[in-house]
Amino acid sequence: MNQSNKPEQTGSYSDQSSGHLPVLLQETVEAVNATHDEVFVDLTAGRGGHATAVARGLGPKGTVVLFDLDGRNLTYAAARVRSETGITPVQVHGSFAAVGRELTARGIVADIVLADLGFASNQVDDPTRGLSFMRDGPLDMRMDPTRGMTAADLVNLTSERELSDLISRYGEEPMARKIATKIAAARLLAPIQTTAQLAELVREAYGSRARTSRMHPATKTFMALRIAVNDELGALSALLDSISTAARRVHDDQPTWLRRGSRIAIIGFHSLEDRLVKRCFADMRKNGFGSEITDGLVISSETESAENPRARSAKLRAVMVDLARQQRHEAK
Repeated sequence: MNQSNKPEQTGSYSDQSSGHLPVLLQETVEAVNATHDEVFVDLTAGRGGHATAVARGLGPKGTVVLFDLDGRNLTYAAARVRSETGITPVQVHGSFAAVGRELTARGIVADIVLADLGFASNQVDDPTRGLSFMRDGPLDMRMDPTRGMTAADLVNLTSERELSDLISRYGEEPMARKIATKIAAARLLAPIQTTAQLAELVREAYGSRARTSRMHPATKTFMALRIAVNDELGALSALLDSISTAARRVHDDQPTWLRRGSRIAIIGFHSLEDRLVKRCFADMRKNGFGSEITDGLVISSETESAENPRARSAKLRAVMVDLARQQRHEAK
């Protein structure tokens, strides 16, 4: 854990002052349905909006565990939860891919698990993080800025063919080949180091199509690089495998990090994420390891989308690790 990150000084921990509006907040709180003394694990603490809202339902004896790759946000979220609920969270500065191992090592069994797969507004709005082309900054994109390869490393060191495949696969960008060719030619002259440089190269690769594109031409390329830099789909696949394995163990009455009747909610923001979550939860239901909480996919209301444009692409799915076996036992 990064102990050097101190809580930011603020007079209030409201969503507005935190610099981030949590998406689908009421829908998420209703889906996980927290009750007193339960154990809640927020795998993407961010600025603590979801964590605080859910933690309020736990009562003073509830347990909150917060994960985040961003040490600064993790510290902020923990301070916010403690300030508003009186609960001092357990903090894990690391990837949610290791949730099973981390909870088991601490002897913690979860009743509620939440993952919001988006990134916090304070991250995307900070030009030094390099997540957006709206403001110029270093081409970084790491969720944990203390470790790992940056987007600049990826752009400058990856072969043209691999770069094209990456942008096509993760960004679902039809212009991937032209963009990769443009990048490869430019980096022969000088390394590509900033978001503005990359965004301009993508715009040039689009040519006249840039004027008619309904979104900024660099949108999909930036998304692809961010996914690759942070291995987002690899981490999500590892998380879903861990959830499926734990649910199977619950079904077989074996010890694991999930409790029978635990609720799992995941909020995705693009089709690649949602496809993985949908498939995992469907397999759990098919095998009798879980039951659906939400009625299929939950998306933001028109009101929320108007107030918070980043909520427009949010997709919530939730399942319960099934109580069927317990209910059969009780019926005997």
